Amino acid sequence: MDNRAGEMQVFVRVVEAGSFSEAARQMMMTPSTVSKLIGRIETRLGVRLIERSTRRLSLTNEGQVYYERSTSLLTELDDIEKDLSLGAQHASGTVRVNASVAFGARGVEPLLPAFWAAHPHIRVDLSLSDEIVDLYLDRTDVAFRVGALESSSLIARRIGTARRKIVASPAYLQRHGVPRTSDDLDHHNCLGFNFRRSAPVWPLKQGGRIVDRTVGGNLLANNGETVRRMAIAGVGLARLADFHVTSDLAAGRLVEVLAGDGMGDAEEVHALHLGGQRVPRRVRAFLDFMVPRLQAFMKGS
Repeated sequence: MDNRAGEMQVFVRVVEAGSFSEAARQMMMTPSTVSKLIGRIETRLGVRLIERSTRRLSLTNEGQVYYERSTSLLTELDDIEKDLSLGAQHASGTVRVNASVAFGARGVEPLLPAFWAAHPHIRVDLSLSDEIVDLYLDRTDVAFRVGALESSSLIARRIGTARRKIVASPAYLQRHGVPRTSDDLDHHNCLGFNFRRSAPVWPLKQGGRIVDRTVGGNLLANNGETVRRMAIAGVGLARLADFHVTSDLAAGRLVEVLAGDGMGDAEEVHALHLGGQRVPRRVRAFLDFMVPRLQAFMKGS
């Protein structure tokens, strides 16, 4: 009978315990049995996973990969059993979610208390980053993406449209003047982003068509929230999604400029998840709860 899951459990325990003897004690096995199990894995794979010394254990490169993948697989097995043990009426386990900083803070986070009230057995592992994550490599169940989607095997559920607005604080505009045309941006401090997919251009209407206008400034940030805070502080102009700045515009902390020139500057927002024959119940429950509420949130922005 194939008992690779059991061998993985022993391997993970050895790594986390830091020694064969301590892992054996925790698992109520003999050190020689633990050593033989690790040796069996290495023989089957044809690689060394652990470098042994009298003082400590260290993982080889192959051992590190095997540890990370084993941990992921054992967690998934645990989640499957939790799903089934609680019965069909309950979804349980961990949903790993990624979203941009702004969309996560303004859209996802406010919905979490109500989500947990409806699904108390689901744990949400939430990461906020404006970088694009690989759902496979980062073990992410759901990613909320703003922008164009690449062709892939991922399943996409549309959330809405994020319209970009160019904004600044009243204090900044008082000091530097209000830009009236896209050419005026040459004389303004335009705050930008430093992630790989970002380019120092703002798409603006010029001569009846949309033109990518090159801009520059004294800030490049890896998330929209930093850019927003610097705009409120009067540092410069910022190009941000409408859902990100709606409350600031209403409160007068920010003012929109070049509104006519920015018409058509919009990006779609989607919830992405892995496809395949089986979407875990916990992931389906999360999406079914979040998507319609986030669609309403986007419409209200």
